[in-house]
Amino acid sequence: MTNFKKEEIGTMAELGKNYENGKAFLHDLLGLIPFNHKHIQNEEIYIFLKGEGTMTVDNEVIEVKEGSCVKVLPKAVRTMESKTDLQYICVQAKTDSLEQFGFGDAELC
Repeated sequence: MTNFKKEEIGTMAELGKNYENGKAFLHDLLGLIPFNHKHIQNEEIYIFLKGEGTMTVDNEVIEVKEGSCVKVLPKAVRTMESKTDLQYICVQAKTDSLEQFGFGDAELC
């Protein structure tokens, strides 16, 4: 066994054709393990669109699936693992930066 693993994802021109929106995720190709991380000032909201998995937030395991939504504050340590083809949107914003929403921030035209 070697101390590295190499995979080819193609040229820059091929990325746009072979991967969704030009993004190649290397998790499966390289056999990566999930990593713990946290943020300095941004909270994250995860909206799960497909599949099943778990999120671990500050050592608490949370089951997630299509339709789940999870808000994680900046200093919380988080990681995610997929059980099936887990697809999600992650929205990141500075904590407490939303001052108003809905009709409080709208004008009829």
